Formats: sequence, structure tokens, C-alpha cells
Amino acid sequence: MSDLFTRSRQAEWMQAPVGGGPVARPLVLGVVLIISLLFLVVPLALIVTSGLASGVGVFFKNLTQPTTLHAIMLTLLTALLVVPANILFGLAAAWTVTKYDFPGRTFLIALIELPYSISPIVAGVAYLFVYGSQGLFGPLLDQLGIKVMFALPAIFLASLFVTAPFVARELIPLMQVQGTDEEEAAVTLGASGVQTFWRVTLPNVKWGVVYGAILCNARVMGEFGAVSVVSGNIRGQTTTLPLQIELLYQDYNVAGAFAAATVLTAVAFLTIIIKVVVERMETRSGEPKRPV
Repeated sequence: MSDLFTRSRQAEWMQAPVGGGPVARPLVLGVVLIISLLFLVVPLALIVTSGLASGVGVFFKNLTQPTTLHAIMLTLLTALLVVPANILFGLAAAWTVTKYDFPGRTFLIALIELPYSISPIVAGVAYLFVYGSQGLFGPLLDQLGIKVMFALPAIFLASLFVTAPFVARELIPLMQVQGTDEEEAAVTLGASGVQTFWRVTLPNVKWGVVYGAILCNARVMGEFGAVSVVSGNIRGQTTTLPLQIELLYQDYNVAGAFAAATVLTAVAFLTIIIKVVVERMETRSGEPKRPV
């Protein structure tokens, strides 16, 4: 009797889920739709329309200004260097955490995710205290003639810090769910560590790597806080695209600022499209989805 009662209650819940009434459901959907339109769709649409308000010719003229072109190229260069570095770090960190059992494992996981809880501006200031002229390694770097702060290395380092967890955070839960049975079987059959990684581990987590790389790339190209502190914001030298947008706006070049912002908006939309495509390819491949 109890089983029948439980099944009947479950059937009732499935027919009328919580919040699925004739009033609650349209109300919740309406509120979510209105909030999404007001706080997401409308601002992004205004960026694009404002950038194109003066015409396509003016739009491309603003984008082809030397300082803006340099900012775009520097942003792309930063992404090209930072994303592969974070992929390697994410794979190494996830492998270490999930394949080995050692004291301090939980602390290492927390350390990997630390950039999520630290303000990017605080991270930039911390780098100043380490690599600045008055910082921990500043005098030594000055003697060696190496300039880190207010130069390209500072931009790369700050971008690496704020994006460090993206790939690792995608891979760690995935590798934990998959376990070590397949790797152990491969080693038992005579495979070396490198062969096990390339032929067993990497194919199983390839979609997690791609997904983490997509998110990492989007964050690198849009990073502002940490880069603004360590770059010095030197026009035509250390300004990435987000910094260039701020400079253009401060110069009252609103059309140029919106044109540059449109590029970042396009990157955001492209990131979403690629993310959806990757998720569908992952589903079609029949591989287990990443744990939420």
C-alpha cells in the first residue's frame, strides 16, 4: 500500500509540478523574460545599434584607428598565449588532483579555485607588490634589465591569474566521475604514462577541455580589472580592447567606444554559439556530460 501511495504521489507531482499552475507558471516565465530583456538583451542591443548609428563607414573608420587596432591585436595575442597555457595547467592540475591521493589535496583544489574569489583589481595590486619596482622581486628584475610591470609580461601574468581555474574546474569533476579504471587497465596492458594520457584520458575529457578553453578565451578578451592595474594603460602600447573602450569614452569619442565595444559583444555572442555547438556535439558523441 505504501508503494502504491508513493507512486501515486509521484505521478501527481509529475502531472502538476511545483510552480506549474495556471497562474504561477506564466508569472514566473514573464518575470524571467522581462528581467532578461531589461538587463541583458536591451543593453547589448544598444551597444550594437549605437556603434552603427553613424553608419557602417564611420564604424569601420573607428575600428581601424591605430590605437584601437593595436588594442585588438594585443587582446588577440594575450588570448593566444594565455588560453594554451591554461589548457596545459588545467590538464596537469586535474590529473594531479584526480589521479593521485596525497595530503593537502583538498587545499590544492581550493588554491586552484582561488582566483574565483579574489577581485581582479586585488590580484593586479598583488602583482605590483611582487614584480613592481618597489616589490619583492622588483630590485632584482631592475638589475637584470627585465621590465614586467606596465609592460606586456604584466598583462599576460594578470590574465593567466584570473583565468587559471576555468579549464581545471571543468576537468576535475569530469575526471572524478570517470575514475581511474580505464587508466589502470591501460597500464596493466603495458601502456606507458604518456600513452595512457593521449589514448585514454585525453579522449575522455576532450569536450571538457574545449568547453573550458572557450570560457577561458572569453574571459581573457574581456578582462579589465587586473589588466588595468598592471598594464599602466599606455595608449598604443599596453591597452587591451577593454581598456581602449574606457579611454575612448573618457575622450568623449562615444562612437569609437561603442564600435570597440561591439567587437567584444560579438565575441560574447560567438562564445555562446560555440558553447551550444560543443554541448550538442558532446551529447551526440554519447559521452557523459560534465557534472553540474
